[in-house]
Amino acid sequence: MKCWIICTETCEEKHLREKMICRMLLLISLISCVCGTLVVKVTQTSYQAEENDNITLEWMFTPRTKSSSTSLNIFCEMYTDDEVSVLYHVHEGDEVPESQDKQFAGRVQCDKDALREGRIRLHVSRLRTNDSGLYLCKVRTDDGTSFGRRWLNVTGTMVEDLKQTGTVQTSSDCLKMSVYMGANC
Repeated sequence: MKCWIICTETCEEKHLREKMICRMLLLISLISCVCGTLVVKVTQTSYQAEENDNITLEWMFTPRTKSSSTSLNIFCEMYTDDEVSVLYHVHEGDEVPESQDKQFAGRVQCDKDALREGRIRLHVSRLRTNDSGLYLCKVRTDDGTSFGRRWLNVTGTMVEDLKQTGTVQTSSDCLKMSVYMGANC
C-alpha cells in the first residue's frame, strides 16, 4: 500500500509538470501573437477648428513589408448623435470613393505617400460645423485589425452664428454689444 502512494505522488507530480510545460508553451505562443498584432495610434485625440478651415487628421499603424498592399483595408467614419458617415474607405488596397458619404465628397484627400509609410493622413477642406463628431478609423491587414479614434469640434464664425441664430457665443459683453448695436467699446 505504501508503494502505491509513492507511485501516485510521482504520477501527480509528472502530471503537474506536463501541465506547467503546456501552459508555458501556450503563454509563449500567445506572446508572439500579441507582438505581431496591428496597432493603430493617434498623436492627437481631439482637434478644435473653425468653419471653412482645412485640417489634417492622422492615424498611424505599423506597415509590414511582408504584407501586400492588397491586404490593406481602411474604413474611416464620423459618428455624431444622429448618424454615421463614411469619410474614407480602402478595400484590399484600392480606394472606394463611391462609399464616401456625400457630406465629404470632394473635401477629403488621402496622402498616398504617407499611407505607404503607415500613416493615414486625411486632409479635410472647407470644414463645416456638422463635421464635428467622433472620427474612428479601422485598419485591417494580414497582421490583424485595430482602430484609433479622435474628436473634432468645428465652431462657426461669429458672422455665420449671427446670421443663423441671431446670437454670438462669446465671453465679452462689450463685443456682443458692438456686434448687435454697432457701439464702440
